[in-house]
Amino acid sequence: MLKLFAWRRSIPTNCSRPYLLISRFLSERPSPSSQDHQQSEILKEKRPKTTSQAHATNSDGAGENSELPFDFMYSYSESSQGAKPIGFREPPKFSPFGPGRIDREWNGVCAPAKHKLDADKLTEEKEKILGDPLSDEEIAELVDKYRHSDCSRQINLGKGGVTHNSLEDIHNHWKRAEAVRIKCLGVPTLDMDNICFHLEDKSGGKIIYRHINILLLYRGRNYDPRKRPQLPTMLWKPYPPLYPKLVKKVADGLTFVQTQEKRNRGLASPPLMKLTRNGVYVNVVERVRTAFETEDVVRIWFLVFLSCSKMSKLYSGKGNEKNRGAFKPK
Repeated sequence: MLKLFAWRRSIPTNCSRPYLLISRFLSERPSPSSQDHQQSEILKEKRPKTTSQAHATNSDGAGENSELPFDFMYSYSESSQGAKPIGFREPPKFSPFGPGRIDREWNGVCAPAKHKLDADKLTEEKEKILGDPLSDEEIAELVDKYRHSDCSRQINLGKGGVTHNSLEDIHNHWKRAEAVRIKCLGVPTLDMDNICFHLEDKSGGKIIYRHINILLLYRGRNYDPRKRPQLPTMLWKPYPPLYPKLVKKVADGLTFVQTQEKRNRGLASPPLMKLTRNGVYVNVVERVRTAFETEDVVRIWFLVFLSCSKMSKLYSGKGNEKNRGAFKPK
């Protein structure tokens, strides 16, 4: 037996130094299970730090947001503060800003400010940021730079008008550009003065160019992006509350029969104009006022472009009604 296992050599005692280092490394190397246990412990230690940092930033952000003087709402230009809702489509306790992100309470319409600041102090701060007024040459240079349709610093305002999140977009553009091109479409173009007022009031900038539905909003000479107001973004669009109907069944000062006669006469008259979706309605009010000088009822046609499937359903519905009326059992 000793002769059979004579080929098996024993490990030499006088080994070289690299061989000893490798053997020691292999013997002291931890098992993969112990490595996973160590990594899980490290992650557990790091997790509470990140959460505490997140809570700290949220609390700081809420304190800064509460200093803004105006009430937070979805649309500033398309909502009237005087009108009181008669109901809500969702419970007012669900704030669109998310739970615990701001220190204001959402009442279903807006998040009112807790402290009202002095109006004179606010105007002084805005004038300080705007600085000296721009000269005609500087205005012409900015207009030539940002008024074209291929401008990358553009914000589109739709039927929502001046929304809360659009203010955040304006300040983000002001980090790298002196002015922002704003293109307005749809219902807000009926009253462009209202749009200009809310843009200047809520953002703190100044409109230096206005042509039909195109605006240029200037940030100011002394604008510092690091000291800009922190606006909490809305995480979702809140459902609009329920308001009383604007169009009454019986007009004020008329009887039911008189209102029906005027409605029938207006439906039979040719339309004064045809409005499309996302159109420009800047001249609508003037044309209606001039038409009221000669007529007491004006018809405005709003075109809605339907898809082929919807059109076919419309025509099939009319055909079915005719067929049902023709073959009614006696």
